[in-house]
Amino acid sequence: MAAQRLSMRKIKEVLRQKWVLGRTHREIAESVGVGAGVVGKLAQKSEAARLDWAQVEALTDEQLEERLYGKRVAAGTARPLPDPAYIHAERSKPGVTLELLHLEYLEQHPEGYHYSQFCEVYRRWLKKRRLSMRQVHRAGEKLFVDFSGKKPTIVDPATGEVTQVELFVAALGASSYTYVEATRSQQLADWIGAHVRTFEYLGGATRDVVSDQLRSGVSVPCRYEPGIQRTYEEMARHYDTTVLPARPGKPRDKAKVEVAVLLAQRWILARLRQRTFFSLGELNDAIAELLDELNGRTMRVYQASRRELFERLDRPALRPLPSSRFECGEWATARVNIDYHLDYEGHYYSVHYTHAHEQVDVRATATTVEIFQDRMRLTSHVRSYERGRHTTKPEHMPKAHQQHLEWTPSRFVRWASEIGPQTKRLVELILADRPHPEQGYRSCLGILRLSKRYGPA
Repeated sequence: MAAQRLSMRKIKEVLRQKWVLGRTHREIAESVGVGAGVVGKLAQKSEAARLDWAQVEALTDEQLEERLYGKRVAAGTARPLPDPAYIHAERSKPGVTLELLHLEYLEQHPEGYHYSQFCEVYRRWLKKRRLSMRQVHRAGEKLFVDFSGKKPTIVDPATGEVTQVELFVAALGASSYTYVEATRSQQLADWIGAHVRTFEYLGGATRDVVSDQLRSGVSVPCRYEPGIQRTYEEMARHYDTTVLPARPGKPRDKAKVEVAVLLAQRWILARLRQRTFFSLGELNDAIAELLDELNGRTMRVYQASRRELFERLDRPALRPLPSSRFECGEWATARVNIDYHLDYEGHYYSVHYTHAHEQVDVRATATTVEIFQDRMRLTSHVRSYERGRHTTKPEHMPKAHQQHLEWTPSRFVRWASEIGPQTKRLVELILADRPHPEQGYRSCLGILRLSKRYGPA
């Protein structure tokens, strides 16, 4: 009874602040320590009971309870039990508290359990559930991701070689809605691509992504301050989410996906064990069929499927996807040479000549090379896979080379003539072969430096 009397005192304080002090529902909720939804429900019930503050102040706790919720049933009379599975699912919605759910329960069953007994029924139910269920996950809050330890295989149709591939698994916190796909590896491009396809499968992004501290996602493993891999962090910003690496050796931090991995192994991999797949696409088509079935199965505890819970809980709370799909890019550092070009995988890309000799960051995708310095983008180029060739923007070149008079074609020819006539002839041919002479400076320097190592002769 003490817990119930305390609850009645809270109700009186809520009504006092509303009617006497004229405070907003949010202000009352923060002051009394209840949810704003509870304040709204109490206000509605009080108005329905035609109460005012003078009446409430004069009533005892028992009288106020009777006016709000009706007469108590006699001792020993069977009362309708609250539905713990429904309570647990509703708690995942933003702003929903046990107090609010108790008020809604009493609206349907005025003779029902008091708040303390209502909570005890729910707590006893929770104790019998596994760890991943006992944690309360808010709708749209977290996506848990991991790779399965057990791996599917594909067979090369030409050679018959069997190759193990990875199984990526993702699960939403509130609904346990699951996504599964096979990837070539755990490398960065496959890791990022699996995330992108997961968000597209869900039709939105969660507030947080909880991952293991594998190398593709975490560049500096640490229990307290892990360093997020740069491309992974960039992807998170693109989808307006945050990466939260789980602590090493703490599977309970990602218990939701641990359970999802087991389900994927038992309900997908195990059912495909007798089948042979000759490509990754063929394997993923089979996985998609079984995944649809997995998400549609009714869960015994909730008496609802993952898809039903997803539509009810997570989907309305997901953040919208950006207008463009994230394109995975690899980062590297490079130094701009005297010819204001930098080397990325054997091809030379220009920046403005004023950045010669400076260090820059390079972000390369399958189609584009972007060049940054201090997080500011200097320029971008269409990616070329021709080794030894140059990609040059005219606006990057110095006008008449006024800023680089010390580096001229004639100077390179003069240096080469000091070594010998054949060296001079080679340098002239290199400079003449380039659309812009300065594009040959790097090659000429390399040749001239050979004289320092082997001598002019």
